[in-house]
Amino acid sequence: MQQDEHDFEKKSGDSRWERKALENIALAAVTEQRRSRRWGIFFKLLGFAYLSMIFSLFMGWGQTERFADGKKFTALVNLSGVIQEDGDNNAESINSALQAVYKDKHTAGVILRINSPGGSPVQAGMINDEIYRLRRLHPSIPLHVVVEDVCASGGYYVAVAADKIFVDKASIVGSIGVLMDGFGFTGTMEKLGVERRLLTAGENKGFLDPFSPQTPRNREYALKMLDEIHAQFIDVVRRGRGQRLKETPEMFSGLMWSGAKSIEMGLADGYGTVESVARDVIKAEEIRDFTMKPNIAEKFAKRFGADMAQGMANALSRVTVR
Repeated sequence: MQQDEHDFEKKSGDSRWERKALENIALAAVTEQRRSRRWGIFFKLLGFAYLSMIFSLFMGWGQTERFADGKKFTALVNLSGVIQEDGDNNAESINSALQAVYKDKHTAGVILRINSPGGSPVQAGMINDEIYRLRRLHPSIPLHVVVEDVCASGGYYVAVAADKIFVDKASIVGSIGVLMDGFGFTGTMEKLGVERRLLTAGENKGFLDPFSPQTPRNREYALKMLDEIHAQFIDVVRRGRGQRLKETPEMFSGLMWSGAKSIEMGLADGYGTVESVARDVIKAEEIRDFTMKPNIAEKFAKRFGADMAQGMANALSRVTVR
């Protein structure tokens, strides 16, 4: 009897062990399936993102919209933010949008909406030149600037190329000046006991180095260069505004004024919004936006390329010859 009970318990124990083993195997299989499913989803999403990026390149993200209903409209191009070569508001993107505007035979007029504190005088100058070129080629299509919050420095450099400039009474306009800024760390380095070792070929090559003292000669040269660029800016404003300007000694000093004051000084022509200028000045109430949309894929490629280049430079900088 005891032997039978012992055999029964042994068989039960074996059965429980087998059942436990089967449960563990089944659980491991389920876990592996879930893991495989998660990785599958991840790679599918990764593939979808990659295909979307490729698709965007061929479908024209970063291009302007096209319309073909035959109705005259007011074309809008936005310049919002700092004007700089590596940003969205560079000469290439703004000029490409303006060129697309004038190619469309249904364009009745153009509004360049500006909300910019300024930026690169080179990029602003290139946009200014292109506006004049397009206006000469298409004299029957007016181009007006509508200022929102700010149209200062390089933003105003661009604006003066327009037929007219419209503002809000509280807009900030002006800052007709040029600056070059930086920091000097020579005093701090002396306190910390740090020695700057700068080697140059050319006695003035390092005159903007923030870790070296600024000599009177270097400062004089920098100011002379700024004065030259400032004179170019003043000439551009005088050319664009002409007899409308009511010049004062402070006009080209770098000060800014309200929209209301800018009209009094001849820096702007009147009050207006995008809608009111389209409706009452251009006489084409329908507005169509030709602003170049950011090309996400292109920006990613540029950023990736820049990161790769920086990584290579960092790696090379660690290479030494022994």
